[in-house]
Amino acid sequence: MKVNRSIEEINEKIKNGKAVVFTAEEIIDLVEEKGAAEAAASVDVVTTGTFGPMCSSGVFLNVGHPCPRIKLNEVYLNSVPAYAGIAAVDLYLGATALPPSDPANRNYPGDFIYGGGHVIEDLAAGKEIRLEATAYGTDCYPLKKIDTRFRLSEINEATLYNPRNAYQNYNVAINLGPKTIYTYMGVLKMNMGNANYSSAGQLSPLFNDPLMKTIGIGTRIFLGGGIGYVAWQGTQHNPSAERAENETPVNPGSTLALVGDLKQMKPRWLRGLSFLGYGATMQVGLGIPIPILNENIISHCAVRDEDLMAPIVDYHRGYPYKEGGDLGLVSYAELKSGSITVQGQNVPTASLSSYAGAREIASELKDWINSGQFMLSVPSAALPSKEAGITLNSMPQRDPDDVEAEQ
Repeated sequence: MKVNRSIEEINEKIKNGKAVVFTAEEIIDLVEEKGAAEAAASVDVVTTGTFGPMCSSGVFLNVGHPCPRIKLNEVYLNSVPAYAGIAAVDLYLGATALPPSDPANRNYPGDFIYGGGHVIEDLAAGKEIRLEATAYGTDCYPLKKIDTRFRLSEINEATLYNPRNAYQNYNVAINLGPKTIYTYMGVLKMNMGNANYSSAGQLSPLFNDPLMKTIGIGTRIFLGGGIGYVAWQGTQHNPSAERAENETPVNPGSTLALVGDLKQMKPRWLRGLSFLGYGATMQVGLGIPIPILNENIISHCAVRDEDLMAPIVDYHRGYPYKEGGDLGLVSYAELKSGSITVQGQNVPTASLSSYAGAREIASELKDWINSGQFMLSVPSAALPSKEAGITLNSMPQRDPDDVEAEQ
């Protein structure tokens, strides 16, 4: 039987408690056992998840006015600088921001103990945040200095807005050089002493809808433990990345810009991170439901780690200086086995992304849908995709070596 259902039909089943939901991990065996057509006929939604470092993240805050009013100019939250060039008491705090007092890499390698991602985690945890600010004073905003404390529940608005999350595939980082290096892909030991990667593989959202047939502007998602939405394509969005026969990219591909209410979110799924010798960032929990509109969509959801390939990149010269040749591809099954072979050498592997966390997110999102707490949304517009006519001639291409690892 040919399957052709709509999101509205699926939502009606969710309302009535009749929707059938599988995680992206669970669906693999069902499709293998029953085939895509029969599985699509019996399943309405597949849930995905990822929980890894996502540097391009941050939060817009409206902290409200004191008396007298102030037009914030230079602002620090727990000593971490926030950008105030928006409006009088609107701020944007980036996950990688550092206190001016942080020695950074002046004492190499720096520890980067506390940055923007940690402040966002503390906000989500309901902790008290110190706000220090100066202003130049105007007739309508006369106050020139403020030093106060607040909690998330006490301010007007807190909107998580992440310009680039959910990378659709990413590099496997190694170090061909003669000394240990410290990167956004973690510590890389000399002479290929280790290989780091950052993806949930078969659970990762954009691997399960590689052509973004169901994901677009307005798609409702699990974000940071609350409900969020896809706001736009992410920065460095590259839907024209080279693809395998199963239509998944073999290089960094598409990305998503995400938005949601920080006041709904949980510190469990927004974690400040310190990368030795590199900087501060944030680990973000993200889950996207894939509505099974037809058997082609469920076929994509049944992708296995052994069928997902990632490029091996040297971070000694290859990444920072764009030197060196192609080191080949490796499957996520090989990466998750604990070691890979590069240039004839056995190299131990480690993931910066938590597969256990991704599995928990996909399961929690499944529970939300089964309980009727979470309805699917119909995207208001499609994102740029290879199928939508994006070609090498019509879209500027991003060199894979120009992107950061947020997966």
